[in-house]
Amino acid sequence: MLDLLNSLLMLLQSSALGEAVRNAQYLYPVLEAIHIMGIALLVGPAFTFDLRLLGVGHCVVSVTTAARNLLPVSHIGMAIAVTTGIALLSAQATVVAGTGAAPWKFALLILACLNVLMFHYGIYRRVDEWTDAAVTPVAARVGAGVSLIAWTGVIFAGRLLAYT
Repeated sequence: MLDLLNSLLMLLQSSALGEAVRNAQYLYPVLEAIHIMGIALLVGPAFTFDLRLLGVGHCVVSVTTAARNLLPVSHIGMAIAVTTGIALLSAQATVVAGTGAAPWKFALLILACLNVLMFHYGIYRRVDEWTDAAVTPVAARVGAGVSLIAWTGVIFAGRLLAYT
């Protein structure tokens, strides 16, 4: 399994994308700036939605209204962050993968994405029953807590990639 992963990382790093990101004078810092903006668009609305699931603003906005207004922005941020993240990784994929923070970042990223899927295909399927409730179901609150912790961990681990 590790041989396959290493082969994929080497393939990404030696690709035309990797070459371009490594050699174009301003491409890496521009991608990094766009990546940070993507993270902001992903995490800002996601955290706001998670806080609503935890009860913040329950008198002001329903869960479905919060989801309808916040989650599409979060999805755009995710698309930007993933696209630019792959481009940034291509510059030094094998070096980045060898850092101490890389396994944490990717494991927490997988956890965060699985949590989103479990939420939407689980408790959120019955949201009409509890959208205006002052206290959301335990499963929704647990999902919100996991989301807050996982995305925070992804951000910290991402920053640590440069220092480990």
